[in-house]
Amino acid sequence: MKITTIVIAISCQLISCRLNHSESNELFSYRAGSNPKWFTFENPTGEKGKGGIENHTAKGHPCDHISAHTTIDLMNYSGTGIINRIWLTINDRSAAMCRSLVINMYWDGDLKPAVSAPLGDFFGQGFERKKSFENELFSSGEGRSFVSYIPMPFKSHARIEIKNESNKDLDMIFYDIDMQSLSQWEESNLYFHGYWHRDTATTLTKDFEILPYIRGKGRYLGTNISIIDNPIYGASWWGEGEVKMYLDGDQKLPTIVGTGTEDYISTAWGQGIFQNKYSGCLIGGDSTRHWAFYRYHIIDPIYFHQDCIVRIQQIGGQSKDYVQAMIDQHLPLIPITVHKAPTFIHLYTPDSLINLRDPSLPDGWVNFYRVDDVAAMVYFYVNKTSNELPALQEESIRIYRLD
Repeated sequence: MKITTIVIAISCQLISCRLNHSESNELFSYRAGSNPKWFTFENPTGEKGKGGIENHTAKGHPCDHISAHTTIDLMNYSGTGIINRIWLTINDRSAAMCRSLVINMYWDGDLKPAVSAPLGDFFGQGFERKKSFENELFSSGEGRSFVSYIPMPFKSHARIEIKNESNKDLDMIFYDIDMQSLSQWEESNLYFHGYWHRDTATTLTKDFEILPYIRGKGRYLGTNISIIDNPIYGASWWGEGEVKMYLDGDQKLPTIVGTGTEDYISTAWGQGIFQNKYSGCLIGGDSTRHWAFYRYHIIDPIYFHQDCIVRIQQIGGQSKDYVQAMIDQHLPLIPITVHKAPTFIHLYTPDSLINLRDPSLPDGWVNFYRVDDVAAMVYFYVNKTSNELPALQEESIRIYRLD
């Protein structure tokens, strides 16, 4: 009887959770004053009753082109609304073209974009990708499309453009941007922002900044990171770096510190290819030395009330003898710890290298600072229409060594 009662109680809780989830998403609620609008080449203004006007309602303008070094608007809308979905596809989906095309988003007439990023990286695809994937924020049904489900509210105006910064014409781009007009703006709303940057050779002991310093009230939504690991380190593991989050005035020490790169994306003991709702690794392999992975803070929100910085350490690991052999080759590295379970021995000194052949040191796993090629696409919300982050890096940096 007790077991039956427990099962019934759990079932009721699950049903209640499903109903509450549906209610929170208003799947069966009527919302007065909210009107759907789709922006496509068949209706670029999204106006009521203006779709399919070019060819007597027959298919007349499903796609367009973007000549080299030109820009086109995908959306230019005045009013209050929220973008719920963006879908597009292009005929040239090479890694170089996906890094050369730039998506910019402007809110409420601001002249500085809140989002300025390479197209592929923005849509969660760090290198050329030919396989399907789906997570909570992005998808590609058969590896040939780019889809975002990130909600993007705006108070008075939204403009989204694509720039072709390559030397090649893009022959075909198809898209739709799906939004709802809103009758009023909620003062608690935050504006969506995105930022991409790359360091082709990180600096020893210096953490890579996933999200550089940002001021305001907001939420760190997450990141997708692309790494080309440095071949000079051979078969050593590159992913020992811990993610650190500096929140609301943190200076030298952060409030949040993880335990390792693969741990941050919810796996362990190395990193293979997988995809889940909130974290995954879409590309990874020692043969290509390319890795692309993501982590989105949906159910574990990271709010900040004053400022925020998110960093990841540039740390790898291998056996003690292997690391000493690399030191003998004068490779750029600095030992940090040697781990012989259950003990960690601290080795790091900024001014000198430890001799790992010291007989007092046990054999074990040595973590060490290293130099790799790292890029990150970061997503966040903040209570202003633009941010103080640098402009997007030039195309030559974005497409360097992608093959």
